[in-house]
Amino acid sequence: MPNVVLGLMRIVDKSDEEIRTLVSTARDSGIDFFDHADIYGGRDHACEERFAEAMRLSPAERSEITIQTKCGIVTDGPYFDFSYEHIMRQVEGSLRALRTDYIDVLLLHRPDALVEPDEVARAFDELEAAGKVRAFGVSNHTPRQIDLLRTAVRQPLVANQLQLSITHSPLIAQGIAANMSDLDQSVVLDGGGLVEYCRINGITIQAWSPFQGGFFTGVFLGSDEYPELNAVIDRLAARYDVPAIAIATAWITRHPAGMQVVLGTTTPERVAGAALGSDVPLTRPEWYELFRAAGHRVP
Repeated sequence: MPNVVLGLMRIVDKSDEEIRTLVSTARDSGIDFFDHADIYGGRDHACEERFAEAMRLSPAERSEITIQTKCGIVTDGPYFDFSYEHIMRQVEGSLRALRTDYIDVLLLHRPDALVEPDEVARAFDELEAAGKVRAFGVSNHTPRQIDLLRTAVRQPLVANQLQLSITHSPLIAQGIAANMSDLDQSVVLDGGGLVEYCRINGITIQAWSPFQGGFFTGVFLGSDEYPELNAVIDRLAARYDVPAIAIATAWITRHPAGMQVVLGTTTPERVAGAALGSDVPLTRPEWYELFRAAGHRVP
C-alpha cells in the first residue's frame, strides 16, 4: 500500500477533466489508493458517482487501483448506523455509484454508540463471501471500541482513519507526556495508547486532515498562527529540496507505525508536492523539532 492516499470528498463540483487530471497526477506521483465515503458530496454517493462518471475505468484499470469507501454516518440528523440493514444498503449503493463489482476496503465511518457487533459481523461475512468487499476497517475508533467489534467480527480490521497532523496530534502527544500531571496533552481523551494498539494489532492508521491546524480550523502551512512551525518547515523544505507540504507529509510518514496520509486537496500541484514527502527521511532531531515547534511539550 502507498503511504499517501488521495481523498475525494471535494470532487462533486469538479468537471470530468478536472477529476481525471487530479487522479492522473496522483498516479504519476505513486498514489494508487483512493478514499471515498457514501456521504461525500452533500447527498448519498455523490462523489462516488462523479469519480466513476469521470474516470470510466475499464476492468484492467480498475484492477490497478485500490478503492476505499466508508459507511455509517446518516446525514439526516445526523446520526450513526452500523446496523446490518444500513451497511448492506450503503455498500450496494456504493458499488452502483462507483460502477465496480467490489470495494477493496470498507471502513465504518465514526463509532455508532448503538452498535451491535453481531450485526456488523453478519454484514461483513456476507459482503466478503459475495466478493463485494475485500477488506474491512474503521475510522475514529478507540482501542476498546475496536475490541468490542472484534468480539464478533472475524475479519482483520486493517485500518483506522484518524485525524492527525503536526499541530493536531494528541494521539502522539499523550504518549510522550504520559503521567505528567501539569501538561494538558497528557490527558487521555481517546482511550489511551491508540497508536501503540494499532501497531500491536497490525492496524494501519490513516491520517485525515494532515495539514489542518485543528478540527477544521484551517491549514497551518503558511498560517500566521504558526510562525515558529512554518519557519522550521521552510528550513527543512529547503534542506530536502521539496515544497513545504512535503515536510508536513513526511512528519507523518516518518513514524514507524507505517501510517498513511489521506490528502483532501483537489489541487494537482499540492497532491504532487505532498506525495514527495513520503521519500523525505526526517531524522529524529528534525521530527521532534517540528513537534516542539507546533507547541507540543517534550518533558
